[in-house]
Amino acid sequence: QVQLVESGGGVVQAGGSLRLSCAASGRTFTWYSLAWFRQSPGKEREFVSAITWGGRVLYADSVKGRFAISRDNAKNTGYLQMNSLQPEDTAVYYCAASDSNVLRTTIGGYDYWGQGTQVTVSS
Repeated sequence: QVQLVESGGGVVQAGGSLRLSCAASGRTFTWYSLAWFRQSPGKEREFVSAITWGGRVLYADSVKGRFAISRDNAKNTGYLQMNSLQPEDTAVYYCAASDSNVLRTTIGGYDYWGQGTQVTVSS
């Protein structure tokens, strides 16, 4: 089992930045792929970014060039650096983990989920 806890959400003005963290505990973090999803009110949860244990990354087109995913295996923590935030980025952001080394973009591709952290971008 893997337990995930997100932090770092908050309120920021458009154009600002936030860095989300995802602290993992339980089984060896190094062997898990890590992803970020987000969900806005009335919308389905959508893929944002993912990183394998080897460091391969994937981004949704909507965040490419603005967001950066990373991980520190020694600290059992993943990160999502979000720059040039826009009001449409407002959502609850979820961290997810998978046993697979494949970069997956679907909710079903991940076995473990955090509770989410709210990000609000004001215009």
